[in-house]
Amino acid sequence: MTTSPNESTRRVITLLVANENGVLARVASLFCRRGFNIDSLTVSATNDPAISRITVTLNGDEQALSQLILQTDRLEVTRQVFELDPDKCLQRELLLLKVACTSRNRAELREISSIYKAKIIDLSPDSMVFELTGKPDKIDAFLTMFDGYNILELCRTGVTAMERGGKHPHLQKPKQEVRAVQLPRCGAAPQDKR
Repeated sequence: MTTSPNESTRRVITLLVANENGVLARVASLFCRRGFNIDSLTVSATNDPAISRITVTLNGDEQALSQLILQTDRLEVTRQVFELDPDKCLQRELLLLKVACTSRNRAELREISSIYKAKIIDLSPDSMVFELTGKPDKIDAFLTMFDGYNILELCRTGVTAMERGGKHPHLQKPKQEVRAVQLPRCGAAPQDKR
């Protein structure tokens, strides 16, 4: 099924940015000013101590997203910014879930965790804590299994993602070439940051 250029779909954007104070606030405020609601945002270290990786999931149409990538690329703290293709990348989230339990339903809860390959990381007389890592869809499906149970606490990390195979093609090119690859999607011509 193909999507039209104006159809809003879930997107995963990766930014490589300077590892310095205030960068996350600047990036998040830019997304907010452009009218994007961030579904999840994770920040992590990279193999270069001077660079951090920001992974953002959001919903948006093709043209609005291309404009957002353009504007994010213009920030002086941005080293690279690109959208990850969902068919060519690995996405993972971590979930911690605390559920109330009794001796009567403990076996049911263990069975659910076994089906989804979740770990039981804490067990007390009145609660169980599960840990599950996987794609966002798997986390969502796991959570729906607990609709009839008393969820005491829930914590989700948000998506972190990386493209399969060797080095991502954008990371192998000079910044000007990356910008040229991203721009045709919205029909604009490459622009210099100066």
